[in-house]
Order: sequence, then structure tokens, then C-alpha cells
Amino acid sequence: MTEPRLNTPEWTVSELSAALKRTVEDAYGHVRVRGEISGFRGVHSSGHAYFALKDESARIDAVVWRNAFARMRIKPEEGLEVIATGRLTTYPGRSTYQIVIETLEPAGLGALMALLEQRKQALAAEGLFDEARKQLLPSLPRVIGVVTSPTGAVIRDILHRLEDRFPRPVLVWPVRVQGDGAAEEIAAAIRGFNALPEDGPIPRPDLLIVARGGGSIEDLWAFNEQVVVRAAAESHIALISAVGHETDVTLIDFASDRRAPTPTAAAEMAVPVRSELLARVDGLGRRVTTCWLRAQEGRRVALRSAGRALPSADALLATPRQRLDAAAGRLPRALREGTSRHRTDFSRLAVRLAPLVLRTRIARERERVRGLSDRTARCLKVQGERRRDRFSAISGRLGAALRASLAAQRHALARDRERVGVLAKRAERASRGLLAERRAHLGRAAQLLRALSYTGVLARGFALVRGADDRPLRSAAAVIPGQRLSLEFSDGRIAARADGGAAAPASVPPAATPDLAGERSKPANKPARRKTPAEGQGSLF
Repeated sequence: MTEPRLNTPEWTVSELSAALKRTVEDAYGHVRVRGEISGFRGVHSSGHAYFALKDESARIDAVVWRNAFARMRIKPEEGLEVIATGRLTTYPGRSTYQIVIETLEPAGLGALMALLEQRKQALAAEGLFDEARKQLLPSLPRVIGVVTSPTGAVIRDILHRLEDRFPRPVLVWPVRVQGDGAAEEIAAAIRGFNALPEDGPIPRPDLLIVARGGGSIEDLWAFNEQVVVRAAAESHIALISAVGHETDVTLIDFASDRRAPTPTAAAEMAVPVRSELLARVDGLGRRVTTCWLRAQEGRRVALRSAGRALPSADALLATPRQRLDAAAGRLPRALREGTSRHRTDFSRLAVRLAPLVLRTRIARERERVRGLSDRTARCLKVQGERRRDRFSAISGRLGAALRASLAAQRHALARDRERVGVLAKRAERASRGLLAERRAHLGRAAQLLRALSYTGVLARGFALVRGADDRPLRSAAAVIPGQRLSLEFSDGRIAARADGGAAAPASVPPAATPDLAGERSKPANKPARRKTPAEGQGSLF
């Protein structure tokens, strides 16, 4: 085994990784690498893009930072062969090296065409190129919107052609038509025109023209970006694509509603020729006038023919006039006959309305009224008798019901009286038992009171010494010589006076005598705690 080299310096992992990073970045500060994009799954949530570049025998990790990704004209796509420009660096977290890409270029024209065909198939599969989605162009738009560069010759050609054919107001949305960010500006312009309100201060166009002059496929690549194609397909305003020359084809041509070979041709599609339109309108006006005159002449001839076929007024009025004359001749005779007939009818009615006839009819009606009065009186009498009988029956049933109810109430009262008697006896027995129990309890309390009372102690030969204020004295030290005392025995009290004699020696312990409550008393030199009357039943004081 070889001995370790003691003079070799030691590195930490971080120091070694930093040294490798500086070496790689110094040696490969700017490189161009050609390879195929592999493992691209879209932009990360942070805005960065991570993938790999590979060829037949090698593979290198690649990263595109967010700012560089936004500036790229060609975006990374899976399987696309590109030329990447950037710098090499290392990633110490995984001990790998990678290329930080700043720009991407397709690897030759064939790669661009392959990418274009791939995008065309993908967008066609989404239905963005369907003919059913395309709109008809307005015959004469009020306002035309143009999306193009404001400094190129395209806008001048469009304006000049519109001025020659039919001048219309034109709104120009200036954008870049190639380079970084051109696709986003074109898509934003299309969506911006669609977002204008119809009644806003800026009029909304009825037709859009997206135009650019000719160029290489790289120059026209902004019109092949998906964002531009989707904006054109989503446009609610009819759109004409006029990108490049007639041989140039971009993906916006398939998504637009109409493709123009050149910007000038787009202007020709947008508006008709005013002179031709006026001539056509004049021709149609003349044709309308001629047709109207011909129709009026035909109606006039038909009216004359119909007038000749109609009969004359005299022929039409002859028969009605004759009937009127005949009716006028019959009218006087009919009036006389009607008057005579009405007079006869009146005479017949006058005979029937004589006073005797009226008196006879009044007498008959009076008899009829009298008969009806008698029938009414009889009916009232019968009705009163029926109601009297009904009320009598109801009164009998009501009396029977009242008697039955009274009997039931008496029976209930008797039952309740018996129940009250039973309950009274039970209450009397309970009260006697309760009184006996209370008497027994009271007797036991009296016995306990007698046992705890100090009078029992006095009966055994003890005496209670009281001072002049009639308070008990508990110790000899509390007695003042010459003090008036009151001695209470079991059979009465006597007055006494302290003679001031010497107390017993301190060495002799005082005899433990039972206290006034029947318990063993404490030594005389230790004053006993006075009990309050609330501390227990049977207190001596």
C-alpha cells in the first residue's frame, strides 16, 4: 500500500465545487452548441425552462432563465434541432455541469420547415383552420383596422389603395413585424381591436388586416407563432392576412378568414371600387325605374279593360229605382189600412176596460186577498202549535237531562265525601304518628340538654363563682382581693368577698376538675377559651 501524501492540501466539498465552477466558466464562457431538445415539458412555475441537448452519443443539461426565455424568438420545443448560444456552468447540488442558454436558433432551414409543419398539424388538429369557423367579409366596412409596422411601405400601399378604390377611416395599431416580442405585439393588437366597445370613443373596426412585406422564413416567423395563430382564430372581427408575397405562406393565413397574396390585394378585398359601385347603383336605379313604369303601364291597361267590362250606372240602378217607385205607390194605401186596423183594436180594448169590468175584477182580487189572509192566519196558528209541541218535548228532555245530571253530581259528591273521610282518617293517623315522633325527639333533646347543663354539675357539689358584673370567673388570678363575689350553688346564690389570701404554690399542679359543661377542665394558669353561644347547644354562659 502506498503511503498518503501528507503535503497534499485538503479541500472541502464546497471549496472543490466552487473551484470546478470557476474553472468551467472561465474556460467555456461563451459557446455555441448544436443538438436536439429532449425532455422539455413546458415552462416551470418559476418561469425558467429546463431540458437537455443531445446528439447521437452525448447529452448535456440546459436551462433557460425567465428573462432570456421571454426574449427568445424561437421557443424550445420537444425534438427540435437547434443551435444554442450560452455559457457552461456547474450545479454543485448534483455535481453536474449544464449550459445556460441565452439564444436559440433553428439548425438550418429544414428544421424550421419541419417545425412549421409540426405546428400546422397540431393547430389543425385543434380545429383552428376549419372553414366552418371563418366569417364573411363585410361588403363595405365603416372602419378598417390595420396591424402592421407604422414605418414600412406596407401601410402606405394599403392607404393608397384604399384611397383609390373607396376611402374609408383606417385605425393603425403599430407593432413590430419581426424580431423578439413581435408575435406577442401582433396577438395583443388583434385582441385589442376585438376588445374595443362598439359605442366607445374609438370606433371598433368592422374588418382587420394583418399585413407585412416579403422576407425570408426567419423574418416571417412571428406570424407562425401559436399566440398569433390563436389570436387570429379567436377574433370576432373578420380578418384578412396579408403577410409576405404570394409565394410566402404562414400559419396565420390558415387561421384568418381570408388570405391576400399581398397587402395591396388585401386593400382591394376590403373595399369595392367606388366608381364601379356608383355605376352599379345607377344601373340598378334605372332598372328599378324602368320596371316600375312597365308595371304601372300594365296596371293601367288592366284597369281600362276591367272598366270596359263593367255595366253602366243606369243599368245597375234601373231595377232598384223601379222597386222604389212601386213601394212609394203602395205606401199611402198601407198607411190607411194600418190606421183602420189599429182603431178597431183600440175600440175592442176600450170595451174591455169599462168601469164595471174593472170593479168586478177588483172585487175578485179582493176576495182572493181575503182568502189568502185566512190561509195565512191558519198557517200561523198551525205553525205556532207545532212549535209549542216541539218546545214542550224539548223542555221535557231538558228536565230529564237536568235530573240525571243532578243525580250524577250527588253520586259524585257522595263518592268524594267518602274519599275525604278516608283521607281524613289517614291524615289523623299520620299526624298522631308525627306528634309521637316529635315528642320522642323533644324528650331526647331535653335529656341531652339536662346532661349538658351546668346545673347538673352544681348538683354534684360544685359552685359557680361570678364577679360584680355577674360574669363567671375562670381562674384565681382573675379575683381581686376585696372583690365582691357571687357563689351559685344548685339550690341558690350567696354573696361573698375575696379575703386576699395567698394562692396555692405554683409547683403543685391544679387539680383537673370538670368544667361547667361536664368536660375535664384545663389547668388554672392557662385561661380557657370562651365559647360563644353560637358554638354549640348547652353553653353555660
